[in-house]
Amino acid sequence: MTPLFTPIVWESSALKLLDQRKIPKEKSYISINSVSQTVWAIREMVVRGAPAIAITGVFGLALGCKGKSGNVSEPELNELFQEIQESRPTAVNLSRALAEAKSLVSSNETWESLTQKFSAFGKKLLDLDLAGNQVLGENGAKLFSKDKKTLNIVTHCNTGALATAGHGTALGVIRSLRDNGFTLTVFADETRPFLQGSRLTAFEMMEEGIECFIITDGMSGWLFQDRKIDAVVVGCDRVAKNGDTANKIGTYTLALAAKAHSVPFYVCATKDSFDLSLSSGKEIPIEMRNPDEVTLYQFLKDQDGNPLLAPGTTSPLGAKALNPSFDVTPAHLIHSFITDLGVFSPSDIENRLKGK
Repeated sequence: MTPLFTPIVWESSALKLLDQRKIPKEKSYISINSVSQTVWAIREMVVRGAPAIAITGVFGLALGCKGKSGNVSEPELNELFQEIQESRPTAVNLSRALAEAKSLVSSNETWESLTQKFSAFGKKLLDLDLAGNQVLGENGAKLFSKDKKTLNIVTHCNTGALATAGHGTALGVIRSLRDNGFTLTVFADETRPFLQGSRLTAFEMMEEGIECFIITDGMSGWLFQDRKIDAVVVGCDRVAKNGDTANKIGTYTLALAAKAHSVPFYVCATKDSFDLSLSSGKEIPIEMRNPDEVTLYQFLKDQDGNPLLAPGTTSPLGAKALNPSFDVTPAHLIHSFITDLGVFSPSDIENRLKGK
């Protein structure tokens, strides 16, 4: 299946990223030519979504090695890995991809050979993520009875082609349901303050021809009271061994509302999103972002510091704000995980990941 969007393009050792800060105003790519630009693109959310960040990080390694000659300097290489690792700390996909990339480094490695290794590994991750998302989507579609062809689904943030190699996790399930003959209405939380739901999810659904209504993050309780909702389907950035799940801020609140109304809450995750080294969600680091994203309209800036949006404020100048990028949904609120390994409950995570 050809992806609708290609957020990451790697051609001839050159990286281009679809600038997601500018969607839906325009679809344009930005050229990334160095590791510092890679880190900037990840931090500023030119590219976002745990799988897409991981893939971009690996290509950033290749860019960091490109142009160097001679044998690899271990301190210099470690600094390169550390710089990319610290770009965004919550999602486990990035650290896992970097660890796997590091395992490719052999003794007496040259910068030239390492550039090729990291480039090939990044392209491999692109292919694996796309294939895994398509399997995940089909696994999720099987949860819904074919006797009921009309579904109302709530989702949060953006978990589609834009957040992955091109198909999506939660939106991948929605795409698969559509392809299997279901008629869908999607309710997309706007996802303050970065508006991934209203800007990106609504954009993808409109491009796909799937009916979508944007709701503010505080409307979910009303929605469950007023409409027959069949399921909540969300993505994730890291899952602890006990099933506690970190995802975009507002997910926990949505899970509580779903539980109160007996609506099944599904978390979509590839196997790379599970972190068995963490016993619970209390150990997941939560990224705190710039408070200006909450208080100002013009927090989106280009590389020269110029606003991408019209100036204006959402609060008094100088007002204080908190801006945690993620929250943790306890395992007891999660009905099932939809994965490329199948569908299973939080209590079965360890067995499934170990192939039992």
